[in-house]
Amino acid sequence: MQVFIWSSRKGKPENWLLRMVHWMRISRSMNIAPGPSLACLALSFISFACAPPNLTTTAASTRIPIPHSVVSPQGGPPSVVAKRVIVIDASNGRVLMAKNADERCAVASTQKLMTALLVSEAGSLRDPVVIHSSDTLVEPTKLYLKTGHRYTRGQLLKAILVRSANDASVALARDIAGSVPRFAQQMTLRARSLGMANSVFLNPHGLTQKGQYSTARDIAKLARYAYRQPSIRGPLTIRSYDFIHNDGKVSKLTNTNRLLKSLPYATGMKTGTTRASGKCLVASGTLHGRTVIAVVLGSSSASVWKDSESLLRWALESPQTVRPVVALRTGT
Repeated sequence: MQVFIWSSRKGKPENWLLRMVHWMRISRSMNIAPGPSLACLALSFISFACAPPNLTTTAASTRIPIPHSVVSPQGGPPSVVAKRVIVIDASNGRVLMAKNADERCAVASTQKLMTALLVSEAGSLRDPVVIHSSDTLVEPTKLYLKTGHRYTRGQLLKAILVRSANDASVALARDIAGSVPRFAQQMTLRARSLGMANSVFLNPHGLTQKGQYSTARDIAKLARYAYRQPSIRGPLTIRSYDFIHNDGKVSKLTNTNRLLKSLPYATGMKTGTTRASGKCLVASGTLHGRTVIAVVLGSSSASVWKDSESLLRWALESPQTVRPVVALRTGT
């Protein structure tokens, strides 16, 4: 019987059995006595020869490899398209990198994290909310809630965090504060208590309004605090679910955060987009016990996901290259 394997060098079959016999003859000429050791070595030789050429002997690493394009040769953070960026360590608030982080700008629906925070702090999420006609007049994205229908605060909060529903945001704001303007005042006051000195909020949904602004650094402070709240963190991880309307209609709500599908350790947060803000994303990820939050503001449709994923991968997969900048101070 002849044993052949395919040569990876020249693409031709090689007779390894004949080579082994030749090697054993050389061994006898060198006075190497036959025995169990020699037999075992011969069998090992055959096993190696017959093994698949691509077989590896080490276990696959559980660490997701980082793309070469993410980390610079000097070990610095990746280059991003977004105009304003900040990456922080969620546990201690250290800033890992920043780009125009204190520049005031529109932040779109990322400010719904403040809406969610106030809702979670306003009492029981089982409290009912009756939809008013004024709640339904807001621009999309929305659930197209109907006047007179009744939902719990928790149901509407979940829809805000998963699908960024503007009508749910307005309904909750009115229910909690009595009116949207009063709720917006509460948003700004709560921002100050978190150390967000460069933020003014005028509505609960983030649609463009003159005089409303925040910064990447302030949104990072908000995101870090909101992430600690189980009632907020839980819905952020949901990829999709069925929202049941009062009339029995079912709306399939898919999370606007694509990183939940493309990055295994992504843990959610909030998207946002308007003409004034550009593409925005607050993204969080947890790997090996570490959680980081990346705030990307003023990116493009083609780059916002790449920007955010690159920043998370850099901060979590290559922590040896990360040099903290400064602690992120908050009022908490």
